[in-house]
Amino acid sequence: MMAIPLAPHPDRALPADPGTRSVARRIYERTRALPLVCMHGHVEAQVLADDAPFPDPARLLVVPDHYVTRMLMSQGVPLEELGVPRRDGRPSETDPRRIWRRFCEHWHLFRGTPSRYWLEHELAEVFGITVQPGPETADLIYDELMAALAAPEFRPRALLDRFGIELISTTDSATSDLAHHARLREDGLGDRVIPTFRPDSVVHIGHDGWRKQVEELAALTDVDTSTYDGFLAALRRRRAAFAEAGALATDHGHLGTDTTPLDDSAAAAIYARARDGDATADDAAAFAGHMLFVMAGMSCDDGLVMQLHPGVLRDHHEPTHEAFGSDRGLDIPVGTEFTRGLRPLLREYGHHPNFRLVLYTTDETTYSRELAPLAGGYPSVLLGAPWWFLDSPDGMRRFRELATETAGFYNTSGFVDDTRAFPSIPARHDLARRIDAGYLARLVTEHRLGEDEAIETACDLAYRLPRAAFQRRDAVTACR
Repeated sequence: MMAIPLAPHPDRALPADPGTRSVARRIYERTRALPLVCMHGHVEAQVLADDAPFPDPARLLVVPDHYVTRMLMSQGVPLEELGVPRRDGRPSETDPRRIWRRFCEHWHLFRGTPSRYWLEHELAEVFGITVQPGPETADLIYDELMAALAAPEFRPRALLDRFGIELISTTDSATSDLAHHARLREDGLGDRVIPTFRPDSVVHIGHDGWRKQVEELAALTDVDTSTYDGFLAALRRRRAAFAEAGALATDHGHLGTDTTPLDDSAAAAIYARARDGDATADDAAAFAGHMLFVMAGMSCDDGLVMQLHPGVLRDHHEPTHEAFGSDRGLDIPVGTEFTRGLRPLLREYGHHPNFRLVLYTTDETTYSRELAPLAGGYPSVLLGAPWWFLDSPDGMRRFRELATETAGFYNTSGFVDDTRAFPSIPARHDLARRIDAGYLARLVTEHRLGEDEAIETACDLAYRLPRAAFQRRDAVTACR
């Protein structure tokens, strides 16, 4: 079989209607080269601190990308054959060429998915690959990628410049010592690569290893965390350390959105039971909701923007979690309620001048019913970008259609790439800019917006809004 050329179409993801497409082209052209502001993602700070060459195509594009491994696993490819390490020490595939061949053999599985778009963009526009992956081309592509990865211009910091990344935020546990960020500051990158404070491991008292995480928190802060008051003091000290390291935001992954506060004695009692190993599932749920309320109060004090990512049942398949750990593609969205759950928090802080809350969802049924009205009513609330299963062409279009009429454009926070796959960052932002260009072009052709306004709005969505959304409120007066 002859190799199929890999040549992403210049009009990909733009509207099919010729008239609307021509307007979308002009809008997209004005945003295409704007700098990237990457305020939520999972690229590790160590990658940029070490600035070592990426090892091979498999460990760059396949092994860490749960979008990729999830699809292959759904078709019966075992994770160990994709190089995903097992927790029990049993062997997984270590030959990167064999892993790459297995991925290429299943290239057809990605038809119609956003992964196909991102991978084509990466291969063609980042690495200059000219043929599609497949069984016959796997070794050819692998060799070309290996040659590219050996070149200095494909080192992480060089790609940071090439991709036009103006600001990138990592996601870091509350117990991270931020040593890699310290190295980045020493190298002059401290204002460009910043941490985000993620306290999930210490506020979700029901998970394995919670006690150990709290002990690490105590060691890092030199605060006695044997009591609830000490625990809160340690969290405040870690937040201050993150802010000093350049952090602009916190990030919270919860199953639900309950923010009902507990009185101090009830919270202290649950914390004590958790320390003794006696906390119940109800205790864990109540404490998690309470801590969201507490963290909102802390954000009012220190100005860190609060991000909430609820509505995902993590590690749905226990045997996979036991064998391979978390973040292996088996986290499944569940229906999520925002209006009642967030009411206690917003009653207290929704109009606070120093508080900002960015809300994400994997339940798109809530866009027009709950999230857009909340963002369109509370000055503290911004609606985050389509996330995870929704950062797809049609998912992003639906987001604009369902949210804009109530929330407008300027109660949203701009696109976030939410990725561990560093080379996919520009592809993800490019897709978002194309979808926004298409949506705005439709408003122009329907005579609902002038083209000059559409271009200005597109530039705001792509660049100005994410910059403004994550600055401390007292530093932001307008998008421009």
